[in-house]
Amino acid sequence: MKTVFEIKAPVLPVAGMDAVFPVNRVFCVGRNYADHAKEMGADPTREAPFFFSKPASAVFVPSGEVPYPTRTADLHHEVELVVALSKGGSSLSLEQARAAVFAYGVGVDFTRRDLQAEAKKQGRPWDVSKGFDFSGPVSALVPAANTGWLDKGAISLTLNGSEKQHGDLSDMIWKVDEIIAELSTYYTLQPGDVIFTGTPAGVGAVNRGDLVQVEIKGLGSLEFRMV
Repeated sequence: MKTVFEIKAPVLPVAGMDAVFPVNRVFCVGRNYADHAKEMGADPTREAPFFFSKPASAVFVPSGEVPYPTRTADLHHEVELVVALSKGGSSLSLEQARAAVFAYGVGVDFTRRDLQAEAKKQGRPWDVSKGFDFSGPVSALVPAANTGWLDKGAISLTLNGSEKQHGDLSDMIWKVDEIIAELSTYYTLQPGDVIFTGTPAGVGAVNRGDLVQVEIKGLGSLEFRMV
């Protein structure tokens, strides 16, 4: 039976490979660095992680530019380690969670902060503040076989040549395998799932014309201008 129309599924390039990684679902972890939790007015103690989602279409590798979204006057940057899964399952052990990781990237979780604040004030869902078009630019993926297990490494975001965010992956409250294992108790994870793992302190506004540069030492970098 033929489909009514064809949909082009989002894919991410993989460094050193001709093949691409098809994006299935996108999960994000909130407040996973203690200093960021504090700046957001939250308790940085090691409570269970909480999750939210972006549509798969929000994740892409920019070709030098990222569109500034509509309906916001307060767009914020959040640099993050991005994890791509090649295996799935439910209620995974930490060992199984580690085995599920295919590759890593560095990305930005953009947030329409004004819309998020208003939604929180009114007790409404804040999906539109996180899941809009082009809200998850990410670098080409680097296979975990080339990097080893990532549990440390400097992570940073520079805006117009000035460093705004800086931390280390070792500062994450919940580590990558713990995030995957916990997430798998809520969802049956699948190959193609992508996870944004949280951001260090220093989140702030981005404006049209700004040059954004993000990097994780030993992994890679990404640079683009807001247009």
